[in-house]
Amino acid sequence: MSAPKKPTGLVAATFTPLTTQGEIILSEIGPYIDYLTEKQGVRNIFVNGTTGESMSLSVAERKKLAEEWCSKAKGKMEHVIVNVGCLSLKDSQELARHAAEVEADAIAAMAPFFFKPNNADVLRTFLQEVASAAPTLPFYYYHIPSLTGVNVPVRDLLEDIQSVIPSFRGVKFSGTDLMDFGLCVSYSPPNWTIFYGVDEQLLSALVMGAQGAVGSTYNYLGSHINKLVSAFEKGDLVEARTIQFKLQELLKYAKTFGFDLGVNKQLMIQLSGLTLGPPRLPVKPCPPAHALSIAQKFQSIFPEQDQSELN
Repeated sequence: MSAPKKPTGLVAATFTPLTTQGEIILSEIGPYIDYLTEKQGVRNIFVNGTTGESMSLSVAERKKLAEEWCSKAKGKMEHVIVNVGCLSLKDSQELARHAAEVEADAIAAMAPFFFKPNNADVLRTFLQEVASAAPTLPFYYYHIPSLTGVNVPVRDLLEDIQSVIPSFRGVKFSGTDLMDFGLCVSYSPPNWTIFYGVDEQLLSALVMGAQGAVGSTYNYLGSHINKLVSAFEKGDLVEARTIQFKLQELLKYAKTFGFDLGVNKQLMIQLSGLTLGPPRLPVKPCPPAHALSIAQKFQSIFPEQDQSELN
């Protein structure tokens, strides 16, 4: 396959705009992309992932969303990575083929988590079958053991993986095992990207060699976290730590309200002004007053943020 530009830097894991009746809002995706590029300086997105409520969406809805994100991102975003992971292999393959049709830049898939793969060989075979449905697209493994319950060491999965998945290009590592993460980085060839996906520990991952980061908070904190990455690259660890500690302080406060997807989505609405709607059940919506309180805390921690964005 051809060698597209390697994705690096911040990747926003996008929320899915929904009406109060739970229907997807495609018209909000264009303004959402403009917000990310113009306000946050983020030019890569991870679509239909955990933040996007993919497991609560139908295959048809995920196709509509992928098509709209890819269409509206043309000329504005550098990379659109579409998560095609499902419990059903056939559904994952269908979404992978569709992602190729709508010209996504890459696809990703997590491990199925009802009937779980219990070792690296089985997981590798499952991912091979998914990737084979879209062989021209770069493929990433989406590791998120806190939600899937699949704790297969990623380094074991990577062993000789390109011999069975030629399109394999890296990992979205949303786990806290930095030893496993480091082993993945040290094993990776130059054309892979090992993204880190635990926002509050990003600096640790950068030290271990992360080449990029995928996260939900980069939707509204991208401009600040870009400064963290820049400071790290310049060797200014004091500045990088200062920004990381600010993010940790914000999330510690947010967790007093139960910082789940519903709270996170409402905070994004509060800070961005976008119409994203509530989450879909079984995730509960967040009371706006809770999100306002977190947004005010955000303002106190990151005071350069425009006050008008809280209104």
